[in-house]
Amino acid sequence: MSTDPRTAPFAGRPWFAANEILAFVVELAALACLSWWGFTVGDSAVLHILLGLGVPLAAIVLWALFAAPKARLRPGLPGVLLVKAVVLGGGATALYGVGHPLGALVMAVVVVANTAVAETLRRTAAGRPVGPDTDSTTDSPESG
Repeated sequence: MSTDPRTAPFAGRPWFAANEILAFVVELAALACLSWWGFTVGDSAVLHILLGLGVPLAAIVLWALFAAPKARLRPGLPGVLLVKAVVLGGGATALYGVGHPLGALVMAVVVVANTAVAETLRRTAAGRPVGPDTDSTTDSPESG
């Protein structure tokens, strides 16, 4: 039986799939919160529109350049986590800014937990670390 290449990363890893879906929902929520905040800041309608559209657009560009899985300028893990903190933490801060401190706290906790689980799961395969610092040829079923 062949595995569909579109679902291969999630095969046999339901927690990974669930966490990736949650990550996407959190990213969309952060953009929505940034937009909501932008539309409420300032005194003029022009400023509302500029911030309401411009802040989430800036977050999208930042994410696409540095934090997306296929980012054009993907930095190391500390850089990616910094961008995630700015964008996702900015979403929680924006939610606080529009008057929802409890929602902001819940969002912040979900962001931290989801990011920690995502980064941990992305760096393990069957309990073994993977990445440029590990030798993927040792102890693998294919090598021996």
